[in-house]
Amino acid sequence: MRGLAVFAVFFAIFLVSSLVISSPLFPGNVFCLVFSVSNLDLVVLVGALVNGVFYGFIAWIVFSLGFRWIERSLSKDEFVDKK
Repeated sequence: MRGLAVFAVFFAIFLVSSLVISSPLFPGNVFCLVFSVSNLDLVVLVGALVNGVFYGFIAWIVFSLGFRWIERSLSKDEFVDKK
């Protein structure tokens, strides 16, 4: 459930920032070029959605791996303390 919250927050951040900032970001502009989206309003919207999903997914993966690493290190410390 925490991962979903992290994804939603980063999705919203990158969606809004891609809509507000006129400079194209990596996955969104490449996606529009590959699928030859030509309408300017549609390019901005599709690029923002792709950026939100891409960077939200990256943040979710980093959070999940970091959380697991912290859990494992804490459980090993508790196991060592019990001896």
